[in-house]
Amino acid sequence: MVEDAQGQRVRCHPRGKRNEAVVGDRVQWLPSTDEGTIEAIDARRNLLYRQDDVRTKSFAANLDQVLVLVAAEPVFSEMQLARALVAAHAEGIPVLVALNKRDLGQAFDNAWQRLAPYREMGERVLPLALQPDHDPGLLELQAQLQGQCTLVLGPSGAGKSTLVNKLLPSAQVQTGDISRALNSGRHTTTATHWYWLDEARQSALIDSPGFQEFGLHHLRPEALAQWMPDLARHLGHCRFHNCSHRHEPGCGVRPAVGHSAENSIAPSRWRLYEQLHDELLAAASHIR
Repeated sequence: MVEDAQGQRVRCHPRGKRNEAVVGDRVQWLPSTDEGTIEAIDARRNLLYRQDDVRTKSFAANLDQVLVLVAAEPVFSEMQLARALVAAHAEGIPVLVALNKRDLGQAFDNAWQRLAPYREMGERVLPLALQPDHDPGLLELQAQLQGQCTLVLGPSGAGKSTLVNKLLPSAQVQTGDISRALNSGRHTTTATHWYWLDEARQSALIDSPGFQEFGLHHLRPEALAQWMPDLARHLGHCRFHNCSHRHEPGCGVRPAVGHSAENSIAPSRWRLYEQLHDELLAAASHIR
């Protein structure tokens, strides 16, 4: 769907594979009798996507920020969260993390504690309760969305569709119940949608399908540390310029793991780095 300057949306078809657009693209298009064709795609400021052994999946382009929405229940995967943050940082896109279901008490407290390393390394993290009305966290989130084009990412069941319904009741987005037996949500969003949050069309929200996997095979293993803020602040102090921070002597990153001092690296975050680094090394070897 292409939206023109007057806000009218027209179904369009790409003219060739090179003109396959994603949500958020600015395009050159020509109308026909009842539809249209995309003739060209303007240069992108950024493109958030994931890639694994099988395929590449684009989320959206020309983003001002990414909102990663996770919940106290179902229990979120820290690996999924880390992957989404790495992908956004690699594209230079600011990130906002929101933890939903503050009304769940102890479950929320446990989840909030798991996010402590992310707050300490400078990520914006907001507490949220989408079910009760008049949640102060929702008001703070709305302020963060003003004047921004925001992509909402998160696993199924985190409350993405509920969030859109709260911000835009007219959107009538389908919401789903949590499957407690599987400790995961049912997929309720099957396509990526663009919603304007104001009549002036200055603030936009992009709702995307929930994901279970988030491949990062498009990233180089030697660049991974710079996309993880808690590791990145220790870069530049290694003995070897091509240090992988895994086994080399004189590494300036590894000594910061597990310390109680400020700017330390949480052990859980270091384990994520090791797992991701191994995965990207294997992917790079496969490409060669």
